[in-house]
Amino acid sequence: MSPSGERARALTRLLLPAVWLGVLLCIALLATPAPFATLAKADAGRVVGHIFLREAWLSLGAGAVLLLLARHEATGNAEAGQGSQFSTEMLLALGSIFCTVVGYFGLQPMLALAKAGQATPLSFGQLHGLSFGLFGLKTLLVGWLTLRAASR
Repeated sequence: MSPSGERARALTRLLLPAVWLGVLLCIALLATPAPFATLAKADAGRVVGHIFLREAWLSLGAGAVLLLLARHEATGNAEAGQGSQFSTEMLLALGSIFCTVVGYFGLQPMLALAKAGQATPLSFGQLHGLSFGLFGLKTLLVGWLTLRAASR
């Protein structure tokens, strides 16, 4: 790989987690509370639903890119005899992807059913709490990725 390609990878490994963390914090602290403070509850829920749909796809993309970069680095380190083919960064990226898949793509359909009054294994409040917890865990994992990237 050329030196400019390695610089691009290093810059991506440094900036992408920080930008991703910023997006997650903005959603949690600004974008989701604002509609509930200014709109009717049903309208606010629809707005927030659109926000989380976009965040879920962004998180899958960012997580996949960081996973691939971490895998490439870990493989190179392992081939040089300097570690395992599996790294902490890979684990953090996989954890973030897991939180997105379960938290949005797994729980959101059940949340919609529970909101509509249809039978689900858990109540709307329980599903919402799980979704909230997974978003919080994802934010912590991405924060950890950001700290590890900054400490390099």
